[in-house]
Amino acid sequence: MDDKPLDCLIVGGGPAGLTAAIYLARFHLDIVVVDEGKSRASWIPCSHNHAGYPDGINGKELLGLMRAQGQKYGAKIESGRVHRLDRDDDGLLTAEWGAGPQRTRSVLLATGLTNRRPPMDIDLHDEAMARGLIRYCPICDGYEVTDKKVGVIGSGKGGVAEAIFLRSYTADVTLIAPDAALDLTPEENERLKAAGVKTVDGPAQTVGFTDNCITIDTARGCYSFDSVYPALGSDTHTQLAEMVGAELAGDGCVLCDEKMRSTVPGLYAAGDVVHGLDQISHAMGEGGQAATTIRNDLAQQQPLLRAPCIPEQLLEMAETGS
Repeated sequence: MDDKPLDCLIVGGGPAGLTAAIYLARFHLDIVVVDEGKSRASWIPCSHNHAGYPDGINGKELLGLMRAQGQKYGAKIESGRVHRLDRDDDGLLTAEWGAGPQRTRSVLLATGLTNRRPPMDIDLHDEAMARGLIRYCPICDGYEVTDKKVGVIGSGKGGVAEAIFLRSYTADVTLIAPDAALDLTPEENERLKAAGVKTVDGPAQTVGFTDNCITIDTARGCYSFDSVYPALGSDTHTQLAEMVGAELAGDGCVLCDEKMRSTVPGLYAAGDVVHGLDQISHAMGEGGQAATTIRNDLAQQQPLLRAPCIPEQLLEMAETGS
């Protein structure tokens, strides 16, 4: 264990974590980002709604640029998975990952969430995503399915909401049950009918795809679509927050105040692990807010005073005794 604690450990190298890293490094703080390499942003073949990139940008390329920007200002980024987090008696936090235990004055959780995937081969799924045949975010890329044939695999409130949202882009939307039958209330059925959304009982299974369409096998036969949106829910990565007793919100996200402080002193959260709009722009805003809060909170504990800059020639003379 390093005797000198970090100023901040950032867990997660997605848009929220890397934005915070850029800010904190430019605040002259000693920080480390531990990144497991599973950011949802890395799935994006080409994001067209991220401001500043009129021709779109690949998710991995965007993350690479953000990592390089953070490292330019001194942020250290390590590959690994933080598997344990403890709060010490002296108010510091200790995190453990491949490099061993590390004490830190603060921790920012930017661990995000994972979308539940439809039952299909992982390689097949990833290739279909790369081609835009499987999509997860109609807010991000609904524009790209304008006037196309779209399937939504889902049921209940989430599936209904996503299908109706997509009706503002195309008239051809079909809601498919992931299991035996759609679990809908009479009111939900009426909403779908009024919106002109077709419904199909499941179970739904992806059969395959070509360059232009993806085929779903259901109880009523096979259906082909230009794109399919799985609306199967998600799992938020809150395990580390729970280890130190942080309170969760009703939806299972880390509960934070408007400055991104959790209910545990020294623990902050940003991005999709916090309740809010699951968008790159939103995550980056929260990352900037969290970083600024961390900097100001640390300064309250111990003033952040920049040491005088010693000219290199004088430093050499002091070391040699000349």
